[in-house]
Amino acid sequence: MQLNWVFKSFEELTTIELYSILQLRSEVFVVEQNCVYQDIDGKDKKSFHLMAWQGNQLTAYTRLVPPGISFIEASIGRVITSPKYRGLSIGITLMEKSIHHTLQSYTTNKIRIGAQLYLKKFYEGFNFVAQGDEFLEDGIPHIEMLLEK
Repeated sequence: MQLNWVFKSFEELTTIELYSILQLRSEVFVVEQNCVYQDIDGKDKKSFHLMAWQGNQLTAYTRLVPPGISFIEASIGRVITSPKYRGLSIGITLMEKSIHHTLQSYTTNKIRIGAQLYLKKFYEGFNFVAQGDEFLEDGIPHIEMLLEK
């Protein structure tokens, strides 16, 4: 499958891209995970956005948050692969590219994430290490994880 990877600041996003991002985030985090929460939290404007497109279909997405916003360290969040494209290893490429862009864009060697607990092993595959105790965020078990390069 040929994907077009696009990396942009908030200001560079087109209205179609922004609409597609918010639509996918709502589909997965609100509807699929049955979780009512405030997705539009003000962090998008300060972040970079990594998207994978197949034609005009958004297949995967992450938000790369600068240090001092979600955590002291830079962060990767809103990690999504569209349900229609799961099982094709897009999530692996998405995280590899997200880590690369985060380290370069924020000139850092540390990335902290708030991972959904069921994805702990997935993130350990990228050398993220669990830190602290599990916690509930919007009713979903999470754990903080740190990557140091």
